[in-house]
Amino acid sequence: MNRKRTIELSQLDEDLAVKRVSLAEIAAERLRELVLVGKLGPGQTLSERELCEKLQISRTPLREAIRELASEKLIEIQSNRRLRVADPSATYINDLFDVQAALEALAGKLFIQRATDKQIDQLAGIHGRLKKLASGNDSMKFFLLDMEFHSTIIEFADNSALSETHRQYNAALFRARYMSSEQARWRDVTMAEHEEIMDAIIARDAPRLSDALTKHLMTGKSNHDRLRKEAEAAEKQSSSEG
Repeated sequence: MNRKRTIELSQLDEDLAVKRVSLAEIAAERLRELVLVGKLGPGQTLSERELCEKLQISRTPLREAIRELASEKLIEIQSNRRLRVADPSATYINDLFDVQAALEALAGKLFIQRATDKQIDQLAGIHGRLKKLASGNDSMKFFLLDMEFHSTIIEFADNSALSETHRQYNAALFRARYMSSEQARWRDVTMAEHEEIMDAIIARDAPRLSDALTKHLMTGKSNHDRLRKEAEAAEKQSSSEG
């Protein structure tokens, strides 16, 4: 009988660390997902009392969670303390994509200059996990790992000003990038672009990596614009039929 091959714990790629998670972090994660998948729609007003009841938590951890999502530009805290799901304009979203593409192009250049072989191996590990998820149905898990891939490039570019600016713009683009990422019809293109990014990294080719990252962000911009137009067309057709 063949025995299943085992490996040493030190050889495992997975992060096995057990992380402590607060009620506020759990609440933020659940609210974030509701916003990203559209169950809490753009412009929707939210009630603190109802959120506390639904999440079964007190106001203190809820408000911590709300502050986190506000920093990510997913929820707006208005002057009268009312809560509202963010609803940025299409023009603003396109502007954000343009800036984010420039930031990631710069990150690509710095990454090639500063990343160690061990860091490149770490990024390749994330890419490998992403490929395994690409054919699955868990769009949220795929998206979050995709964001981890990009954030890791930024981290290893080792520039604190770039990291902070990227975090700010990425937060504002979170929902737009998720809407593009969840579309299975574009998954092959996404993974082909990721392969090009990894190939450029392994070759330590800075111009190629910057170009690949820019193209990837511009694809996201184009996808989001297409989704918006499809939604507008569907709404117009529904109105005419009504």
